[in-house]
Amino acid sequence: MKLTVKPLKQKDAGRGLAAIDRVSMRELDLENGDYIVIEGKGDSQAVARVWPGYPEDEGRGIVRIDGRLRQEADVGIDDRVTIEPADVNPAKSVTVALPQNLRIRGDIGPLVRDKLSGQAVTEGQTVPFSLSFGPMASSGQSVPLKIASTSPSGTVVITDSTNIEISETPAEQVSSSGPGASAEGVPNVTYEDIGGLDDELDQVREMIELPMRHPELFQQLGIEPPKGVLLHGPPGTGKTLMAKAVANEIDAHFETISGPEIMSKYYGESEEQLREVFEEAEENAPAIIFIDELDSIAAKREEAGGDVERRVVAQLLSLMDGLEERGRVTVIAATNRIDDIDPALRRGGRFDREIEIGVPDKSGRKEILQVHTRGMPLEETVDLDSYASNTHGFVGADLESLAREGAMNALRRIRPDLDLEEDEIDAEVLESLQVTESDFKDALKGIQPSAMREVFVEVPDVTWNDVGGLGDTKERLRETIQWPLDYPEVFEAMDMEAAKGVMMFGPPGTGKTLLAKAVANEAQSNFISIKGPELLNKYVGESEKGVREIFEKARSNAPTVIFFDEIDSIAGERGQRQGDSGVGERVVSQLLTELDGLEELEDVVVIATTNRPDLIDSALLRPGRLDRHVHVPVPDEDGRKKIFEVHTRDKPLADAVDLEWLASETEGYVGADIEAVTREASMAASREFINSVDPEEMADTIGNVRISKEHFEHALEEVAPSVTPETRERYEEIEEEFQQAEPAQEGDQLGRTFQ
Repeated sequence: MKLTVKPLKQKDAGRGLAAIDRVSMRELDLENGDYIVIEGKGDSQAVARVWPGYPEDEGRGIVRIDGRLRQEADVGIDDRVTIEPADVNPAKSVTVALPQNLRIRGDIGPLVRDKLSGQAVTEGQTVPFSLSFGPMASSGQSVPLKIASTSPSGTVVITDSTNIEISETPAEQVSSSGPGASAEGVPNVTYEDIGGLDDELDQVREMIELPMRHPELFQQLGIEPPKGVLLHGPPGTGKTLMAKAVANEIDAHFETISGPEIMSKYYGESEEQLREVFEEAEENAPAIIFIDELDSIAAKREEAGGDVERRVVAQLLSLMDGLEERGRVTVIAATNRIDDIDPALRRGGRFDREIEIGVPDKSGRKEILQVHTRGMPLEETVDLDSYASNTHGFVGADLESLAREGAMNALRRIRPDLDLEEDEIDAEVLESLQVTESDFKDALKGIQPSAMREVFVEVPDVTWNDVGGLGDTKERLRETIQWPLDYPEVFEAMDMEAAKGVMMFGPPGTGKTLLAKAVANEAQSNFISIKGPELLNKYVGESEKGVREIFEKARSNAPTVIFFDEIDSIAGERGQRQGDSGVGERVVSQLLTELDGLEELEDVVVIATTNRPDLIDSALLRPGRLDRHVHVPVPDEDGRKKIFEVHTRDKPLADAVDLEWLASETEGYVGADIEAVTREASMAASREFINSVDPEEMADTIGNVRISKEHFEHALEEVAPSVTPETRERYEEIEEEFQQAEPAQEGDQLGRTFQ
């Protein structure tokens, strides 16, 4: 039967499987676990184990095999192959040769047998063997094992009863023959090594594979095949990896140009090196030229500092679209600074297609994690779905670091059992190695999204339980920030957009910043904290650029909470021009356009705090911008009791201390004052204890220390309430004004109650 080749899913790669749809399996009279021979071009063939196909392939006549089997059968994706059942004997014994640099003491046979169980192998074949340990582990590569001999001869299947022997001769000296015996051995990067980029990969293949394999299609349509593909996106998303996979999968000549390498100090030499690469590619057509970091050699000419840069751009332009025909040469370029590239390169006939390789979504992150944990001895409790959900803004490179750090944590656990002086590692230690849930959890703490490094703030460890009282305020914040992330389907069904922003106002010390920290923690989202004045810069345009970059980062790493502390310092009422060269007004304008401009804010929420809401530009406070105004009031008696509960949770209180009495005695005290009271009482108790006990007896008697009612009375005399009744009234008046203000009227002047 003839079937069409398609790539295998990431998690199933490297196991010698061929996924065939059930209709074809019935026609071939195959059962799950049978063996088949896949005949490709010429005499090339591969043996694989049958696996039921994916539901979407039903009845389409598809066989899905991974990169190694495609290489053995010498076929590419969308090629037709002949499938027939194979008569394969179970192996009695198999001798494998290990690479020279892999030194393991003891019997590694059982480990090899477990990893290769069920795979069909032939003498002379190279089989990838994933070892999450040792010199090859850090690069994420598989160890190439050579099959030195098999008993019986021919193609055999490794079973649980197969005896695995390790050859004395290293793999490098065993002659290659049979399937998989290509010059390169194991292919470096295949399509199965790329996760979360299916659509982008399809576009790249359509641009590059079709013209190379079937130029007659384009001749029939009377059009030129595309000349170039520009891959752009944040660093670490997989642009270079994709180019490597395409070069590896397509049987084409591959030339690579690393931007800075071709630059030379001699006049004309940089251009000559570029010409040589293109000439070499034309002689070996069909060919692919890959230019990594294109922005380093093709920056905008009007901004280029030197003459060489301008000449290199001009040379590249004429090579890509000059008088001479380029033939079947496709150029792929990668950059993470697409706006810095000369616009003449970004037109049709040069880079015809620009493909954005963006930050992966949840399902993409799961695929990437499956790729990087494919060869790991993972414990069953490790749930990759939960890690995919909690890694917002992580690109492929970050997820690779996460997997590697998890494996390193497992290695640290068994390090005491390793004798690092020895040249060889004990095989028993290797077999006992497992990556657990706690290894991954610890790894996640130390890794942050690479796109957020400059502005990343550790998600605070403050929870709602650390915020005493303020029940209504907490509920409103939860509705605004947590609900859109937790219940998106409700918002969709109601055709409702999530609020863009929240402004918390209230007297100093009531807990506004603390609430923002708790929200960031509870929302399980990225958190960018901006202290108002740090945005202001002495150069014209720099402050607005700072605001723009913050929102850009937040969008690319959504869901994100942007927290502006003391927003009144950068968003004052416009039209005042108080001797700051108008920078404040420009920052306000930039904030307004970011919050409610043409670009949508998807899953980005702004929280701002201030204790001078009357100074803030009214355009910022209208619906669609900071549309929720939350008053964080001076706590009432019940609120004060809850705040005391939070601050005395772990303190050794005497029995006579009554929190209700404390709450009734602290009228007008805000959260910060109550914290100061408990700290002062603790200090008084400590002072009394230290002065009355001999230093040598201190360790034995420390358990007897208690904070008594007298200590709290002393503290109340020392700490006065920071909010006066007049201040409190002013904030209540402001709250009433917010409620009465016409929301749609831009430029409403709020009462200047403080002046």
